[in-house]
Order: sequence, then C-alpha cells, then structure tokens
Amino acid sequence: MKDFDEYGLKLCQYQGKLFSMSTEEVKCSSPIFLRRFMYSKAAKRMDGEGFLLEMTGQQDLMEEITTEFGESNYGQTKYKKEELYWMGYIYRYWCYVYEIASKKLYKMMKPEELRKLYYPYHSLDPAQVIERIMEAKKLREEDYTEKGVRLLREKSKRKNFSE
Repeated sequence: MKDFDEYGLKLCQYQGKLFSMSTEEVKCSSPIFLRRFMYSKAAKRMDGEGFLLEMTGQQDLMEEITTEFGESNYGQTKYKKEELYWMGYIYRYWCYVYEIASKKLYKMMKPEELRKLYYPYHSLDPAQVIERIMEAKKLREEDYTEKGVRLLREKSKRKNFSE
C-alpha cells in the first residue's frame, strides 16, 4: 500500500474525466466501455509509473481503446456522467494506493456493484469508500502475525485436549 500523492490525484482526475466522457464518445453501453477500459493496454500503462508523462489527452486515449477493441454499439445502458467520474476516480485510487492491476480490480469489483454505491458513498473520502467495500466483500488483507498467533493457539488447544 502506498501513500496517495499529487501524481495519484492527477491520475484519478484523468481517469474520472475519461470515464465521464465515455457517455458521449463511445456508442457502446457504459458497462461495456468500463470492461474494455479496465482490460485495455492503456489501463495497464496507468497501473505502472510514468503514464502522465505521455501527455495523452482523454480523447486520444478514447480512440486508442476503440482501436484496440474495435467499434461497438452493443448495449444501451448509459450511466450518468457524475457516476462515471466517481467510478473512474475510485477505480484508479484503488489501483494506485493498493498497487493492484486494473484488470484484477475489475474482476473483484464489477461496475454494476460500484455504481450501486455511488449515492450512499459519493460524498465520502475515497479511502473510506474502499475500506467499506473491502470490509463488506471480505477483501481485507489478513495480518499474518495475527494469523500465526491464532494458529499456534488453536494447535496448543488441540494438543491440550488430546492429552
């Protein structure tokens, strides 16, 4: 886990704007666009260091994703711009701070699930949002020291009962 800094903030804002632009820039549904983005080469580059040094505008990135996956008008569900901005921001914040790949995060937290949390969580700090989601989905990283102590105690109890 790493600290959220100015670089992370700019990445989150960039991805939020990209997601909100998708309502007008792509013909496919929002869920299809989000899946395509999270599996894209662009998202993989954003997961690494130095993406903002490329100086690629959101419009160029949108075209890159369309080129990578092809044109599609599949689906009709379009999310609201503010929902998409928030989702983009949260996804990127999560990837950045927890150092997790976009593709892996997409498999853990589908857009439909995240969208349902927009209204109850959109006014919270992103760190709180992610903590609550991880707690609800039982995605917490277990403390290995605590786990080791617990296993030793259980083993000790079993040994005492068998004697």
